[in-house]
Amino acid sequence: MEPWYSLHWFSPAQWQQFQLAQPLALWLIPAILILFFLRYYLYRHAQQRLNMSLGQLNSPRVRGGRGQTGRSWLSIGRYLLPISVFAGMTCLLVALARPQIIREQRNEQSEGIDIMLAMDVSESMSETDLQPTRLAVARRVAQTFVNNRKNDRIGLVVFAGEAFSLCPLTTDYGLVKQYLSDLNDHMIRTSGTAIGDALARCINRMRDRAVVSADTTQREAEATNVDRTKVIILLSDGDNTAGNLDPITAAKLAKAFGIRIYTIAVGRPVASTANAATVDEGVLKTIATLANGSFFRATDARRLQAIFAQISRLEKAPIRVLVYEDVQDYYRIYIYWGISFLLIALGLKNTIFGNVLED
Repeated sequence: MEPWYSLHWFSPAQWQQFQLAQPLALWLIPAILILFFLRYYLYRHAQQRLNMSLGQLNSPRVRGGRGQTGRSWLSIGRYLLPISVFAGMTCLLVALARPQIIREQRNEQSEGIDIMLAMDVSESMSETDLQPTRLAVARRVAQTFVNNRKNDRIGLVVFAGEAFSLCPLTTDYGLVKQYLSDLNDHMIRTSGTAIGDALARCINRMRDRAVVSADTTQREAEATNVDRTKVIILLSDGDNTAGNLDPITAAKLAKAFGIRIYTIAVGRPVASTANAATVDEGVLKTIATLANGSFFRATDARRLQAIFAQISRLEKAPIRVLVYEDVQDYYRIYIYWGISFLLIALGLKNTIFGNVLED
């Protein structure tokens, strides 16, 4: 930081950094000029003058030499007193305006929400109506969805004829994406599609108030028992053919725990040689309706990506923006300058420059 007596404090670059807390104080500076002008106008005929015979000092030789130079400097010096007074008052008014530098820091905080992804890995998800396969497209789009979330806990449940909790709720998005990349239609050997059991697994994960070991960043939030929004995103062809729990019962249970379910039917509703119907929309629509969610159909990769983007917009946790301001005042520097100029003016008052006989 420059010392107070440095001329740096009057540079335009320095003034561009300042913000004035009381900018109206600067409007008084022109008032000082007006007062000086009124004083000069009102008292210009009332000033006392002393006519003196300077003799040879008025000769042309002397006037053209050192005498003329000395008188010119004396004439200029007469203005030092009012200039010092004006500069001192101006600096004091600048100090009254309180120049300051404000450094602002914004901090965004969000509690986040809990999201469970329920991914169908049954044999029907290997259909190629979505290239290369339904499961491959769903896996890739789900990874993009995870990338776009912030402060949310995400878990993963996979199901075919049985349902397994593959990843607990966590903010370790790298871990979730790794599990998603490993999904294939051979990881569960039991054939069928157990949608009800998959929803039950998701509900158990979300209603458990204990902090899981895989989550290392949300322990404090869980310790304070903060209620978080809970969402299940179910991707399946909707053909429920296995499991011990009816999907409708699971949807009602989710609603009782305040969990919202979004269902996505992956694939085109056309007949297949392996199944009577490739996609069963009825079950997925009923689940979404009972759990206060929404039903979507994804007939291609672009549509599936748009569905995830829509869900991402719908499910956003409120963000608290905290603004920190570091305020540094610099009015003392201009007080020092103002006092210095006024002291100079006081000193000039006791010299020939402040003598009324010189006017």
